[in-house]
Amino acid sequence: MTLDELIQRVEAARLRRSEHLIVQIVAVTKYTNDPEVLKRLFEDGQRAFGENRVQDMEGKVKALEELPIEWHFIGNLQKNKINKLLKLNPFMIQSINSYELAEAINKRTDKPIRCLIEINSSGEPTKHGMDPEIAVDTYLKIKENLPNINLQGVMTIGTHSDDEKAIRESFRKTYKIFEQLKPYGAKICSMGMSNDFEIAIEEGSNMIRIGRALIESYM
Repeated sequence: MTLDELIQRVEAARLRRSEHLIVQIVAVTKYTNDPEVLKRLFEDGQRAFGENRVQDMEGKVKALEELPIEWHFIGNLQKNKINKLLKLNPFMIQSINSYELAEAINKRTDKPIRCLIEINSSGEPTKHGMDPEIAVDTYLKIKENLPNINLQGVMTIGTHSDDEKAIRESFRKTYKIFEQLKPYGAKICSMGMSNDFEIAIEEGSNMIRIGRALIESYM
């Protein structure tokens, strides 16, 4: 699927939700280590790129440093990799999955960094993210106590299932939390990947993270 094809599908899903919804696409780069692939995608107009691993992100940031790319870190962040990630000056960290992680980042950066809290909306034990029950309280506690964590909203990975109802349910749960956090400045609801982005948009997502479906057509 080329970027144009993806945009057409996003547009159709967006209109099913609301003509006022604006959806940002983050191209997930973990499926290639070839900077030329990412350059081709950039030439087609893609500006936001997401990476799951700090080490891989480091190589790609260096290889593409002449391009004005907005880098999002979207994977599980181990505390011993925080310094390395901060050196790369990411545009956003989407995977704050605990107060402790936010606290560790807050201590090690001298400037505010855009972040999303990651919610485990499916309850699957293999997934990272905080329990939906504590998400609102944790968000507000971070906002109140950690000045270098500039919270922008929420992120989730949909239920890993063929059951559309279950997938929608996990997105609805996250969107409901997003709605509760809007009065506190939440602007981004990041949900939806290659297999379920249309469902995510229909449930209110305004940022999707697309990897395999997009990257493979540029390889």
